[in-house]
Amino acid sequence: MPPRPALLASFCVSAFLGLSVTASAASPDPRRVHEAAVVLDTHFDTPANLGRPGWSILDRHDTARDGSQVDLPRMIEGGVDGGFFVVFTPQGARGATGNALARDHALYRVAEIREMVARHSDRFDLALTADDPARILAARKRFVFMSMENGSPVAGDLSLMQAFYRLGVRMIGPVHFRNSDLADSATDTPEWGGLSPAGRSFVAEANRLGMVIDASHASDAALDQMIALSEAPLILSHSGCKDVFNHPRNADDARLRALAAKGGVIQIIAFSAYMVPTPRIPERDAALKELANSLGVSGQDMTDAQRKAFIEGRKAIDARWPVPRANIDDFMKHMLHALALVGSDHVGVSGDFDGGGGINGLNDVSDFPEITRRLLAAGYSAADINKIWGGNALRVLKTAEAVRDRLQTQKAD
Repeated sequence: MPPRPALLASFCVSAFLGLSVTASAASPDPRRVHEAAVVLDTHFDTPANLGRPGWSILDRHDTARDGSQVDLPRMIEGGVDGGFFVVFTPQGARGATGNALARDHALYRVAEIREMVARHSDRFDLALTADDPARILAARKRFVFMSMENGSPVAGDLSLMQAFYRLGVRMIGPVHFRNSDLADSATDTPEWGGLSPAGRSFVAEANRLGMVIDASHASDAALDQMIALSEAPLILSHSGCKDVFNHPRNADDARLRALAAKGGVIQIIAFSAYMVPTPRIPERDAALKELANSLGVSGQDMTDAQRKAFIEGRKAIDARWPVPRANIDDFMKHMLHALALVGSDHVGVSGDFDGGGGINGLNDVSDFPEITRRLLAAGYSAADINKIWGGNALRVLKTAEAVRDRLQTQKAD
């Protein structure tokens, strides 16, 4: 049968433009591939916004105006199905008093997350197992896992890990920017040589409960020890590749291979300072400190007017003393390096949004489809992309659940 005129005309136009008709017809649509995947981010610091007066996750916000990067309208625009909402506790004073304050802070943050989910139960649902996202998505809702960043809320009494597990926490990391009673931080002077004795017990308890251990922010030695001690895979919920950019918060190739050999995953972060050189400018630092002091409050305690004043003041400081800002090309260098090194079974994505993340071209969750487009352009399949966006993180949680079940059976025997 001779070709139809319309098809022949299309072929001639394509030939004239130097295009391949076969390749064009076979090329997958990036948006369809993105929408077909379970798209999750393993580190949303968005709970810090839940207590802000007048702030609602149902409203579309503007990062340039109020700094926030995650809300339901932008999740829908970005094809984001859910993620791990973080119970973050800054490392304060250590000891009994500090531990009690950290515990109470974390309990309050857990309550805020659960209250948000309950108030908007027609839009969100709490996920407690690796199988829950499928059920929640079938009900046309977004899923909310909870994770704990920094183990200080449980450091004084590891039995609190079970209490937080019962409240819904399914991922937990032992440390943040400063050393804790559980582990050395990647960005502090070594104190324990990795994990403390309590940190070793922390690993065992996480395995017993079926909690995923998050090694982001941990020192190299602590990461090595957690990989060796844990019976379940670990996750780096928001980290980069040290062999692409040498920063203490990034993991080197040898450790990424060890992480992958254990079944673990690195979720590539979109945090500028971990991707490009960021020089310290004393005048800039002083101006930022003066700006914060002039408002008299910080973070969640700011009113809308104070937050707007801070953002405008920050823009003026950035204009006077600019520092380099990473872009999505820098992000993809880390992503493609990790994929080439350990394969698509061991790589995922986290913007570290609402926690300092955000780069040019990847500034909030609505930008996530661009990652899918670039992965397809780099030759990765829809199956690879399904794993990168959510399959790998859910597999790690599923394996942690299986380890928990096996340990319980062994104990019963």
